[in-house]
Amino acid sequence: MGKINSKTIKEYLMVGIGTLIVAFSAYYFFAPENLVCGGVTGFSIMMGDVLDLPISNISLVCNIVLLILGFIFIGFEFGGKTIFATILFSGFLYVMENVAPCAAPVTDSTFVNLTAAALLCGLGLSIVFNQNASTGGTDILAMIFKKFFNLEIGTGMLLADAIVVILAMFYYGVSAGVYGALGWFITGAAINYFSDGFNVKKEITIITNKTDECKDYILNQVDRGVTIYKAEGGYSKASKEIIVTVCKNKEYFKLKKELKKIDPGVFVIVRNVHEAIGEGFVSLDS
Repeated sequence: MGKINSKTIKEYLMVGIGTLIVAFSAYYFFAPENLVCGGVTGFSIMMGDVLDLPISNISLVCNIVLLILGFIFIGFEFGGKTIFATILFSGFLYVMENVAPCAAPVTDSTFVNLTAAALLCGLGLSIVFNQNASTGGTDILAMIFKKFFNLEIGTGMLLADAIVVILAMFYYGVSAGVYGALGWFITGAAINYFSDGFNVKKEITIITNKTDECKDYILNQVDRGVTIYKAEGGYSKASKEIIVTVCKNKEYFKLKKELKKIDPGVFVIVRNVHEAIGEGFVSLDS
């Protein structure tokens, strides 16, 4: 039971860290330049300027409305972590507005601010997504579009973000709209890049004369499963056993160091695996 609680606490902590990074990028980089790259964050920045209200208040109201709409039209499919992140995002914005208010853009270059904001936002969102959560907002709209208009989630999010960017273009001008579209693109690319980094695993093929020792170390010390293939050396014609295993990056470096100790003549092939489904990794339902 304690192990489950520890895992849950870690997941919520990571969601909190990711949400903090997203809020930081929104308040200190996007908002001062009126950079609207879609989503509830972009809409809140624009409406905060229109109504002269804190973006934390507008963000909270928008997300609450979207959550209610989601509950009405979709049902309770969001999960505690998404609701947690949605409320926490507005909370972080409120603290920043009142504790360390930002009066001007961080740098003098709009493009630098846009790039920094998009990269930070992409990093934060990828951390949140990696915990099977989201920050709400356009994700909920996308789910509603999917249910009633049979649009894919990605298409629905693109449509919702595009609407916000177009509104910003009318309010701030064409230049702001172009920056917003560019920021949306960079953010999406950053999410893909960072998500791949979080999820990448190593598929390791090991050819050694000390199969049993290597296998035992992987099973007992690395705590990963192994598959043994029978093979024959193309030149020597000698019978061989090939070990194949999949592990996380930090486990791979530990294994690599130990393999050299077990068999200095070991031959190892390593491939990047972008997703591993099954025992010890993620379930098929995730």
